Amino acid sequence: MSDLTAVGITAGYDGPPVLDKVSVNAEAHTTTVILGPNGAGKSTLAKAIVGLLTIREGTVTLLGENITGMGPHKLVRRGLAYLPQLMNIFDQMSVIENLEMGGYTIQGSLNQRVDTVFELFPDLAKDRHKKSGELSGGQQRMLALARLLMTDPKVAILDEPTAGLSPLYAERVWEQIDRIRGLGVGLLVVEQNASIAMDHADSVFLLAQGRNVTSGPTAEVRGRDEVARILVG
Repeated sequence: MSDLTAVGITAGYDGPPVLDKVSVNAEAHTTTVILGPNGAGKSTLAKAIVGLLTIREGTVTLLGENITGMGPHKLVRRGLAYLPQLMNIFDQMSVIENLEMGGYTIQGSLNQRVDTVFELFPDLAKDRHKKSGELSGGQQRMLALARLLMTDPKVAILDEPTAGLSPLYAERVWEQIDRIRGLGVGLLVVEQNASIAMDHADSVFLLAQGRNVTSGPTAEVRGRDEVARILVG
């Protein structure tokens, strides 16, 4: 059984659903990416899984527990972390204050957890007292990842973590995602840049028009005709 499983998810906003019976899963020590063109429903799926949108049909299971419809504040205590694309740091707070805010749910020493995260993000450690709004866009994205790790998640959902970044910083973010996977975290990553995503992912789910198109190990999915047709157009 996967650590996170979403089955037959139908969800959306006002009006007709954006997602039509979409299914995805993520496992520990692996990175699963959700690909698809604009409007495919990728971010909508992430929001539905973490309880930011009402699921009209389908179920979500985390570590064997049915979490369908639970809000983010409950899910984080159960081991599921979520990194939204926007507004993912407190820009008027310092780097270390952001991490401390991210660790409000942890049991044990907060300082010890901060030190552990700084070991993974040494560049942030150097700027620990700098106001987060003064960091570059790439550094802010690194801080968002670091703050997510403060919750010590079992599974993490990342919504377009490289959006708007230069190719150099996008690669650096993905390298950090690889390190997080190495900690045993199961990662479900919504990504627009299919090329870089498939260079780092273990498996892929391809969506189009709110539906599953194909899925499987990255090496198998990469060569399928429908992948190029949908992603390239």
